[in-house]
Amino acid sequence: MPAAKKKTTTANASPERRRELLNIAAEVFAAHGYNATTVRRIADEAGMLAGSLYYHFDSKESMLDEILSSFLTELWDGYDAVLAAGLGPRETIEALVTESFREIDRHRAAVAIYQKESKHLATQPRFGYLADSQQKFEKAWLGTLERGVADGVFRADLDIRLTYRFVRDTVWVAASWYRPGGQHSPEEIARQYLSMVLDGIAVRA
Repeated sequence: MPAAKKKTTTANASPERRRELLNIAAEVFAAHGYNATTVRRIADEAGMLAGSLYYHFDSKESMLDEILSSFLTELWDGYDAVLAAGLGPRETIEALVTESFREIDRHRAAVAIYQKESKHLATQPRFGYLADSQQKFEKAWLGTLERGVADGVFRADLDIRLTYRFVRDTVWVAASWYRPGGQHSPEEIARQYLSMVLDGIAVRA
């Protein structure tokens, strides 16, 4: 997953209105895909003329850029705080997973877009930060797992990279079904996931 960079666009409206339009665009991108989404479709969902949307943003690319960079900036604010806290390996994994579900709760559509679009977007100069963020993400998780094995907290025979991929995919795919305000809080879902990942699902003899 995920250092993002700050973006600038043609910001003439209030921050609240911009945020509202970005939220609408994120939902449309997540549902229909970036390439299939037109400015007109976003404008229709926002109840405005397509030309009026250009008063706020110069292109749909700018909207996508701001959606993804804002999400990643917030994600890394949380991740960096966890990594700087001096926690043990297991506690670090627990905190990273919990922070991930909180981000899914706050930015579900952006996470879904990232999952679907980041691989091909990362090849474009404007979105090069996606590849940088992915490398940083991988380093954080792999480093924590390796530290856990070295400290005897995780099994010595653990395949570090396979474990990383399993945990990463298991957590972030939740954006495809999670809905904010549902039956379970992000923290409760994280607790259940962590119980299954770290302790298994079989009853111990």
